[in-house]
Amino acid sequence: MVRVGFLSLAHMHAYSYGHALKQLPNVELVGVFDPDQERGQEGAERMNTKYFPEASRLLTQVDAVIICSENSRHREFTELAASHGVHILCEKPIATTIEDAKAMIDACEKANVKLQIAFPVRFNTPVMRVKEMLERGVIGEVLAIRGTNHGQMPGGWFVDPELSGGGAVMDHTVHVVDLIRWFLGKEFVSVYAEADNMLYDVSIDDCGMLSMEMEGGIFVTQDPSWSRPATYPTWGNVTLEIIGTEGVIDLDAFAQNFMVYNDQQRKISQKSFTEDMDLGLIKDFIEMIEEDREPSITGFDGLQAMAVALGAYESARIKKPVQLR
Repeated sequence: MVRVGFLSLAHMHAYSYGHALKQLPNVELVGVFDPDQERGQEGAERMNTKYFPEASRLLTQVDAVIICSENSRHREFTELAASHGVHILCEKPIATTIEDAKAMIDACEKANVKLQIAFPVRFNTPVMRVKEMLERGVIGEVLAIRGTNHGQMPGGWFVDPELSGGGAVMDHTVHVVDLIRWFLGKEFVSVYAEADNMLYDVSIDDCGMLSMEMEGGIFVTQDPSWSRPATYPTWGNVTLEIIGTEGVIDLDAFAQNFMVYNDQQRKISQKSFTEDMDLGLIKDFIEMIEEDREPSITGFDGLQAMAVALGAYESARIKKPVQLR
């Protein structure tokens, strides 16, 4: 039985991860710590578990934690968990600075604990099928990729640069960059970007456009934005058009859904009929601990994805391409 706790419920994904934990027979959800007592108590009640007013008390009773805090607090909670010998699943992005990300990786290595980064889209069935197709060389040599990751504006601490480290470019670039690195086993070498706040009255970027180059001369464009209105029937999308020498793959990770028209709630929504990718992520994390293997999504993976987003912000600031290697 793997004993798991939460360090902060600031990120909305915490409840999906909590639901996933409850579905696994080999997991005990021990409890929740959150520096916001009201949020922590409410969340613990929703998850039918215990609220711990002190993180240290929770950390003495668990084998692993899931960190769903504000991005700027990932280092703080990771180092705390590592000091207690507890394995970690950290919400993306890994951190808000290169320094913090490296410190997190170092702390976990010194404490001999495992650090996995939460990129659940890797566990989406269409995504896994594309990975397998690329490994078989179905479209030959990859030449270029066009990606999008559109979503709704999350509000709250996500629009506070001190807590989030960036807006839509940070929030949505890391997912697509991680997938492409995973697909191809290559690194990004440069990025040119534009970013702005054009959609909402917020003091952070809500849209952008990135043009990137990878090892081997592969060109990638990425459109990250909070362009989906509040009335949109689903949160957003992840799409990739992968162009090779012998064909093209079009990936729409969340196209498997149907429309629900609810007159009582007076709203339209989309319900997915594909697998629960968050459950896939959590199951993989628990299996990693039980099997004592390396994380499938490492701290280095998180660092590399975040570095591209930070490079994009620097490029947008100086209005020139930025070298990443």
